[in-house]
Amino acid sequence: MKISIITVSYNSELTIRDTILSVLAQTHPDIEYIIVDGASTDGTLAIIEEYRTKITRVISEPDNGIYDAMNKGIREATGDFVGILNSDDFLADQDTIKDLVSFLQENPSLDCSYADVVYVQRENPEKITRFYSSKNFSPRKVRIGIMIPHAGFYAKRELFERFGYFKLGYRVAADFELMARFMKNGAIFGRYPQVMVKMRNGGISSNGFFWRIHQNFEIVRACKENGIYTNIVFLMLKIPSKLLSYICR
Repeated sequence: MKISIITVSYNSELTIRDTILSVLAQTHPDIEYIIVDGASTDGTLAIIEEYRTKITRVISEPDNGIYDAMNKGIREATGDFVGILNSDDFLADQDTIKDLVSFLQENPSLDCSYADVVYVQRENPEKITRFYSSKNFSPRKVRIGIMIPHAGFYAKRELFERFGYFKLGYRVAADFELMARFMKNGAIFGRYPQVMVKMRNGGISSNGFFWRIHQNFEIVRACKENGIYTNIVFLMLKIPSKLLSYICR
């Protein structure tokens, strides 16, 4: 089973080396690694160039934001399943993809898998600050704004071809909308009960009051576009459930 991993980057010189090395260290023998860079102006491209011969494809050109870059990578992918690994995140250990493939092969009916992630300190990635469990997720929670962690999400490539890619009209919740769309179209999801990714604190959708409010309004829009009833007040019901997901394994 071929797995396509896509990393999108822009001026990520402080973190992308860890991301790349975590992919190159994987023991699974059939990984397609694609990096889509938004024409970085710092040392990002020089770091990528150090590993160029071990990376399947590198694209570096201006884009229309992170979701546009993700779409470019997905369109280039040829793997059976596709996942996104952001340029400030890294895979949990060297067997992460090998173990995921074993899980997918044992569950051939699945169209998508999702796993747990942990947040780590930006300057000290060995220090875990928060555990984000997907254990208690269910599709009925989507209407209150609960969604599986995108960093631990892998989907069959054919789903993007059938149901579409990330919508560029979203700034922070296109991943929420895409996963909701896949669910509404009947894709079969299954939980892989392991930590797959370590994420550095400070992502745009979790950093700052404005972005949290903006994200909630985009979630309401995403639900409505996919025929899921919700409203901005209804989303407040997610707070206890989300807090529980951060602390319960």
